[in-house]
Amino acid sequence: MALTREEVQHVAWLARLQLTDEEIEAFREQLSAILEYAQMLEEVDLSAVPPTATVLPMRNVMREDEVRPSLPQDVVLANAPDTEDGYFRVRAVLSD
Repeated sequence: MALTREEVQHVAWLARLQLTDEEIEAFREQLSAILEYAQMLEEVDLSAVPPTATVLPMRNVMREDEVRPSLPQDVVLANAPDTEDGYFRVRAVLSD
């Protein structure tokens, strides 16, 4: 499926990209090749493959929560660029 220059320009416009004529031609060829490959994949016979939501087994890979002591405040603040009264000091991001 070969794309036209206008189709590539439309996709570029949707993505808010400004492309040169050379880039349009390069992307036209590349995107056309991708679409041709996708067309080949559509022709694969999947009638014997059952529908599935995922190909990987579903399992929780997270560890159990454990209560642990916190780091000492001086260790936490050791690499902070600016502190005040035992807290991180940052610039205000909201105005009045």
